Amino acid sequence: MIKRSEEITQQYFAFLEKHIKEVISGIVAEFMEVNEIAGQLAISHKHLTDTVKKETGKHPCFFYDEKIIQESQLMLITSDKSVAEIARIFTYDPSNFSKFFKKMTGITPGEFRRSKIK
Repeated sequence: MIKRSEEITQQYFAFLEKHIKEVISGIVAEFMEVNEIAGQLAISHKHLTDTVKKETGKHPCFFYDEKIIQESQLMLITSDKSVAEIARIFTYDPSNFSKFFKKMTGITPGEFRRSKIK
């Protein structure tokens, strides 16, 4: 029997996976805030944050950002879309996307793409 805190954390990760794919595919227009996700899971924002932190040691936003980075890295490697197009798919202004990407990975999306495509 899994603990409720593990169940909540698993539900959060499952929701995140599905939600990010829906944004990428255009089914959903923009990313939800963590408090909106908590509402979808029928728990409070504080409870979701505290539970995910307790189970993983990290804030829910960390995993949200990490998943966006993973998906955008995959797109940078596997598609010929421009960085600006990819930024828009992820609902970012291109310059903000580049800043976010660099903050998370240490390199720009263009540098990442060039390092992976030889």
